[in-house]
Amino acid sequence: MPASARPVDAPTLEYYLAVSARSPVAVRLVLGHLLRTLRKEAGIDAETAGRYIRGSEAKISRMERAQVTCKPDDVRDLLTFYDVTDPQLLTEFGEMVRISRQPGWWQRFDGVLPDWAGKLIGLQEAASAIRTYEVQLVPGLLQTPAYTEAVIRQAYPEASQHEVDTRVKLRMLRQNLLARDDAPHLWAILDEAVLRRPMGGEHVMREQLRHLIFMAELDHITLQVAPFNRPGCIAGGFPVTHLRFELPALPDIVYLEQLRDAEYLDKPDETDHYRSVLDGLAQAALSPQESLELLEYTIS
Repeated sequence: MPASARPVDAPTLEYYLAVSARSPVAVRLVLGHLLRTLRKEAGIDAETAGRYIRGSEAKISRMERAQVTCKPDDVRDLLTFYDVTDPQLLTEFGEMVRISRQPGWWQRFDGVLPDWAGKLIGLQEAASAIRTYEVQLVPGLLQTPAYTEAVIRQAYPEASQHEVDTRVKLRMLRQNLLARDDAPHLWAILDEAVLRRPMGGEHVMREQLRHLIFMAELDHITLQVAPFNRPGCIAGGFPVTHLRFELPALPDIVYLEQLRDAEYLDKPDETDHYRSVLDGLAQAALSPQESLELLEYTIS
């Protein structure tokens, strides 16, 4: 079957573009997935494809896994090699390449944002559901400016006021995705220690808890607290973020943040494991209503 008649047809690409265009990171992932699909359907191995574009098997792997930004000439050559001839398909692939190469809004904060964190922002922009488990701090998407400033000052004690203000601004801008008409569903599970740690002092913490109550009452946000006194509310001493997308080309992705870098997992056996962990935590934790009551009691 010629590539122009495969399921990667014009309506599908239009759909991918419409849903993922707000995030160059998402478009890059979709583009890599489609290139891998076309290559496999054409019966061509990665080594052969790499030689065709004067590269290597490793280069094809990096392109297909969205670890690099695809060059227009490389994509055009690969589409020719994969027997994609439909003019509309070629035009729309070209549009995907163009969008994938654009900087995300967050890249203007490169001075304070490492590359591994920028990828998370791009994925969150495209996600339909974000599940997160936090053991020490309020999730960044739910922090108040004052709480964020306290966190940043503790993490970067030598930072200038300008750098602190820039980092706070970045985090507040990230929260805009929760105000969109098509906002993702955010499901956050907080260890009770998050509520008990007086980050920024009593006034800042009370303001933060009130903000959590306000956000938890929104339809697209679910908040649960994993209390000290319930078995099954321990899942390790590090935060976990699980992202799901409505695009069939994008797999679930798990983000594991460490002190100086982060790990992104996309293999089904890995992401399924962490999803099961989050499911177990949700069952063991206080219900959303019980969690609201605990928050209200804590600030009373």
